[in-house]
Amino acid sequence: MKDIFQWICDGVDMPELNLQEIEKWIDRVAHKHERILGPLTYIFCDDEKILEVNRKFLNHDYFTDIITFDYSRGKLISGDMFISLDTVRSNSELVGQPYDVELRRVIIHGVLHLCGINDKGPGEREIMEAEENLALKMLDY
Repeated sequence: MKDIFQWICDGVDMPELNLQEIEKWIDRVAHKHERILGPLTYIFCDDEKILEVNRKFLNHDYFTDIITFDYSRGKLISGDMFISLDTVRSNSELVGQPYDVELRRVIIHGVLHLCGINDKGPGEREIMEAEENLALKMLDY
């Protein structure tokens, strides 16, 4: 799986993650959704960087925890995922979740988008949250 995943830090320290465990988990979640892993790049950044990306590529002027760029084709999922560790931390405090659980939720959130699960339309947020919870249980969270 070494050729599939890239883990990049832009202006932040690498979060404490067992990358081998996370990569196997992501593969299991993708397989559950009948998808095959292609190149996946995670870019950990701060709020300033994610706001810049949000403005430049999506014309959105707000902070978010993750922005997923989807390059998937058919069953092969591929994408770049920018994750603001600042927003993950503030969201974890807001919802009363440990930071490491919230970070894993956001990591898998991007993969679920690549698997075709949306969260913007009516009822879609509840479906996404249910899928995130099922995925976290696969990791014993």
